[in-house]
Amino acid sequence: MSTLTKQTLSHLDWLEAEAIHILREVAGQCANPVLLFSGGKDSICLLRLAEKAFRPGRFPFPLMHIDTGHNYKEVTDFRDKRAAELGERLIVRSVEDSMARGTVVLKHPGESRNKHQSVTLLEAIEEFGFDACIGGARRDEEKARAKERIMSFRDEFGQWDPKNQRPELWNLYNARSHKGENIRAFPISNWTELDVWQYIQREQLELPSIYFAHTRPVVRKNGLLQPVTELTPARDGDVVEDVLVRFRTVGDITCTAPVESDADTVEKILAETATTTITERGATRMDDQTSEASMEQRKKEGYF
Repeated sequence: MSTLTKQTLSHLDWLEAEAIHILREVAGQCANPVLLFSGGKDSICLLRLAEKAFRPGRFPFPLMHIDTGHNYKEVTDFRDKRAAELGERLIVRSVEDSMARGTVVLKHPGESRNKHQSVTLLEAIEEFGFDACIGGARRDEEKARAKERIMSFRDEFGQWDPKNQRPELWNLYNARSHKGENIRAFPISNWTELDVWQYIQREQLELPSIYFAHTRPVVRKNGLLQPVTELTPARDGDVVEDVLVRFRTVGDITCTAPVESDADTVEKILAETATTTITERGATRMDDQTSEASMEQRKKEGYF
């Protein structure tokens, strides 16, 4: 997109136009892409962008979710409802399937399944022969994602090498790959959390209810609020509190924490997001706190 064109568009309009361009590049260059749709806010934005890129025709790719089996029901119910509303094919593959095959083995029953999604994703890519996966990752979420290209090349083992990335000059994107290799495409990579919420407001997008303030029992641990659920029960000595919270990001129950908030509307969330100084993953993801390189290591192994 030329500088002149960019200057004539609003910030959101420009982000939208660039994301639509990327979606169309993937559809044009790749033989068998898929859009990863979890029911979370970023992938909900991707669906609206895909509608604008390809309607009134069908999407040139199916939707797919890699489910840990431990996702919040509010989110998976919304996932199924939204896919049905759009009339698009939804593929769901579960970490539990990989566990049944023996390709995922947990160290103990209580281990988070989140990192094991990489195995199930790579198995699904091989099963369907996908040569590109379109995801909603953003550079502002985490530093490993900040240095990843919009068209991120993965080798025949699904691995990402941060020291061997393709140049992306003047919005020219290379999504070509050999058989067995894969591209991960991130159309909203340059969006911020605030951009996402502004787009949700402008497009009046429906979201799962847990993105908005609600009362939930939690335990305070390591600076985070751990939800008290059947999967994550309170332990001896834990102090359970009923706290008004919302989720900034949604994922596996065992590693996704809410934040204290009374923001029960998009407008209130926008005001809250504009003043926050901690990234959404930094504030909510227990799996990113195991080490400074947690995300980068998972991405090297095939993670989203």
